[in-house]
Parts: sequence; structure tokens; C-alpha cells
Amino acid sequence: MTTLKVVAAIIVHDNKIFATQRGYGDFKGGWEFPGGKIEPEETPQEALKREIMEELGIEIMVGELIDTVEYDYPTFHLSMQCFWSKVISGNPILREHEAAKWLTKEELYSVDWLPADVCLIEKIKEYPTP
Repeated sequence: MTTLKVVAAIIVHDNKIFATQRGYGDFKGGWEFPGGKIEPEETPQEALKREIMEELGIEIMVGELIDTVEYDYPTFHLSMQCFWSKVISGNPILREHEAAKWLTKEELYSVDWLPADVCLIEKIKEYPTP
């Protein structure tokens, strides 16, 4: 089974967390924390900054690693490093997503998360918001 190594940003602003709804592919319509694949020459933090700039047009500061989620989808294994992040500059522009929401920790279960992202919800709720 192929392993995809990806990163995800848990972007926090005013005690709310940014969630995006996929606009393409097999998981179109599912909610996720934004991010993407790590290129061979990149650190996870560099990949996350690049992906967020490409997808949302914002510059982020990548903070502490929350967790690395290991999840088996039917056709691949996902290894997703998830980092607390904050917006340094810009306002999110949805270039690849159908929708986005800023959610409080109490509202995190109000959207239909993709399976790997669900694994993060309880960890995020346990952590003090940076």
C-alpha cells in the first residue's frame, strides 16, 4: 500500500479553528484541516507554509506539532503531521476548496470531517489553544 506523507495546519485566530471543505477529488465535499503533500526537498514546516500559500493565499507561522495521524484509507496509507499555525498576513482565499469556516472547539463536530481528520478533533479539544 502506498504511503502519502502530508502536513496539515490547525490555524487558530481569536480562539477559532479554520476548517476547509474539499472542492475536488475522491473526497470532494468532506471537511479537512488545510495542507498537502511534502515534497522530497522540504521540511514538514516548509511544505505546510507552501501549501497554505498555494491553497489559501495566506502566510502562516507554523508552531508546535500536535500529532502525526496514521490512517489507512482503502487505497493508500496517510501519514499526516499536524501543526498549530497562525496567520501572519493575508485573508484566506479559497483556491481549491468549496467552503471554509472558523469553528470554536465546541463547534468542531458541526462539520463532516474526513476520517483521518476526525482523529485529531479530541487532541485539539484537549490542548490549550495557542
